[in-house]
Amino acid sequence: MSFESTGRQTAVERSPQSIMISVTTTFVSRWSVRPRARVPEAKLTYAVNLQQLPSVPLAVIRRTARAAELSRVVPECCGLVWNAVRAQDARGGRHVAVYWDASIRVEVGVELLGPFRDAGEVVCSATPGGWVASVTHFGPYGGLGAAHSAVRDWCTAHQHRLTGPHWDIYGHWKNEWNTDPSKIRTDVFYQVSVPAA
Repeated sequence: MSFESTGRQTAVERSPQSIMISVTTTFVSRWSVRPRARVPEAKLTYAVNLQQLPSVPLAVIRRTARAAELSRVVPECCGLVWNAVRAQDARGGRHVAVYWDASIRVEVGVELLGPFRDAGEVVCSATPGGWVASVTHFGPYGGLGAAHSAVRDWCTAHQHRLTGPHWDIYGHWKNEWNTDPSKIRTDVFYQVSVPAA
């Protein structure tokens, strides 16, 4: 798989609370499969954004998992966390998986939109705050690797050092995704070094 930069846009927004620099570079991911018959190339386009985000409170379950287990562990833990959130009549948001290191120490759960108390293995945590590079992936979860690669490649190309964890925020499931999985939304975030002034 290869990536090429196809364009760049920069915008600066200032408000009394924060400054957000949004640098959008579009990467095109190209791959082709050539068994006996020629198959057309598939193109995935990602707009990589650089921005400063606040920390978001979470209710999570902590696990260490192998990559092959994630497709089971993530939904299982999300369900257990939602049970705990509902038991307290707490308000939750989207599903989140925070990957703390390469050994796949992961925190899986939901955004908290109000108070929550630890309940057994479901504990309070938060996404990291600070500078992030991010993309939005549309499509089945099996294609998320290309989104992660696009962010890492963009960071290398633009000299932004990865400084901590990365995390995925999964959109609320919609019935239309059952018939058109190309609309499934996942936002991918990587914590990065502070941009040079």
